[in-house]
Amino acid sequence: MATDYDAPRRDEVDLGEDSLEELKARRADSQSGSVDVDEVEVAESFELPGADLADEELTVKVLPMQSDEFRCARCFLVHHRSQLAVERNGDLICRECA
Repeated sequence: MATDYDAPRRDEVDLGEDSLEELKARRADSQSGSVDVDEVEVAESFELPGADLADEELTVKVLPMQSDEFRCARCFLVHHRSQLAVERNGDLICRECA
């Protein structure tokens, strides 16, 4: 709920004097009549020019692990040997996971 910090403040005595009907009316006025909109559904309806990539094919050249690289036993990423932090029981662990 938004708070209007510029509105005049009421002290605790005034707040205690509000009737139940006034509080209900104030609550009903503050509620929005608009329906919640699903952002994903709205985003899917927009089409950007040149954004159709349905017939595109991505090709990536995969290289085997090099002799100066290792695979981290925790994150399973391939790192350069300079990122090796510790070797425990034959498991190589990178600096980020150590």
